[in-house]
Amino acid sequence: MANFSEPSSSLSYTSSSHLSNGSISHNISNSSGAEAGTSLEVISLNKLSSNLEQLLIDSTCDYSDADIVVEGTAIGVHRCILGARSKFFHELFRREKGSSEKEGKPKYCMSDLLPCGKVGYEAFLIFLSYLYTGKLKPSPMEVSTCVDNVCAHDACRPAINFAVELMYASSIFQVPELVSLFQRRLQNFVGKALVEDMIPILVVAFHCQLSQLVTQCVDRIARSDLDNISIEKELPHDVAVEIKLLRRKSISDEENNTEAVDALREKRIKRIHMALDSDDVELVKLLLTESDITLDDANALHYAASYCDLKVVSEVLSLGLADVNLRNSRGYTVLHIAAMRKEPSVIVSMLAKGASALDLTSDGQSAVSICRRLTRPKDYHAKTEQGQEANKDRLCIDILEREMRRNPMAGSASITSHTMVDDLHMKLLYLENRVAFARLFFPTEAKLAMDIAHAATTPEFAGLAASKGSNGNLREVDLNETPIMQNKRLRSRMEALMKTGMWKL
Repeated sequence: MANFSEPSSSLSYTSSSHLSNGSISHNISNSSGAEAGTSLEVISLNKLSSNLEQLLIDSTCDYSDADIVVEGTAIGVHRCILGARSKFFHELFRREKGSSEKEGKPKYCMSDLLPCGKVGYEAFLIFLSYLYTGKLKPSPMEVSTCVDNVCAHDACRPAINFAVELMYASSIFQVPELVSLFQRRLQNFVGKALVEDMIPILVVAFHCQLSQLVTQCVDRIARSDLDNISIEKELPHDVAVEIKLLRRKSISDEENNTEAVDALREKRIKRIHMALDSDDVELVKLLLTESDITLDDANALHYAASYCDLKVVSEVLSLGLADVNLRNSRGYTVLHIAAMRKEPSVIVSMLAKGASALDLTSDGQSAVSICRRLTRPKDYHAKTEQGQEANKDRLCIDILEREMRRNPMAGSASITSHTMVDDLHMKLLYLENRVAFARLFFPTEAKLAMDIAHAATTPEFAGLAASKGSNGNLREVDLNETPIMQNKRLRSRMEALMKTGMWKL
């Protein structure tokens, strides 16, 4: 990963002197004195910078007089420093000076300070460190890289998002030198990033009024194959209109005529999308009967997977009228779109209907590689406490990876017809206990695993559904059951348990 730290600024001094034989010693003496003075000043500034940094990193130096809450964590700050370094904070603290003195230590919520965008905990610490020390630290790897092992991290989504957060902080809190720095950094992404990753860059450029960056992003997106639906849904209205105008100017007269002919078709497709936005699947069915437009023509499943409520996705799938492996105009399947959304239940729904996890995009990305490229190490490695909501980022990756390597019969290779029934009982008991613990401690993951394995329609799961952690009717004896039949029943149950993968949790 590139080192994004900005080199520390240094003072430079220039002087003009006319050297002559009679003044060489004098000039050398002056030069040495100037160098010594410069060196002392640099040392003093570095020392001051280090001392101020201690106010942020040393818990024993907590002399803060205000808190700023970012992502649920309170960060102690010193209003005198923030007010001196940022015009935004100067105005904020000046307006509230009287009331804050009466109420004690004031507390500010980051989301209330931002009129637009988002600034995360790590990004604010980097910004805050610059205000205190005058030096910009490197971006933390855990929030500015992805978990894709083959990614260079020079233009992946986490790297872009972190720079975008720093730009919001620099612009809204009015630190112009940082605005210039991060504008250059974002400009470097424009030529490297995937076109869909250009959207957050263009949005921050629009809100922070960075006209040069806006122009670059608009030009790149206008020349790309990014669909008009994404442009309309994810970009500010004025920007979307400008991009569509540029595209219209670039097409020929013949294409203009074709576009006019397709206007009615596009109107009908848009009605289907609007019905999906309204969560009205019954209206979608009615619109399908009124024209020759199909769900696949409208890329309705792609649209639902991107923008609609999870219930709507499930209802559209249940119609059975859409191809789950259909590719849109950019070559993305519905599963690729679901991976971009990073919603486990949507991914499981697609897989349950036969979506292929092995399909690749035109640039060679699978659904799991898309998901990995969007996920930060901080989110992937985050621990989930018992009873808390599961880590969706890791869960999506795990589901897709498991699907890619899953073979329903893979676990049965070692279970031969010669295996004794008692040995099967022991193995099955081990698996059922592991699955029971998985359901107890990781309920969200367990539910998704059961969905993947179609547990609701699999008779082998009856015992698990009836009792949590018990062995069900594992040892019940059917006098009419032959040893061969019993062996087959136990093997079938074991294969069903292994198919969920829960015993690995």
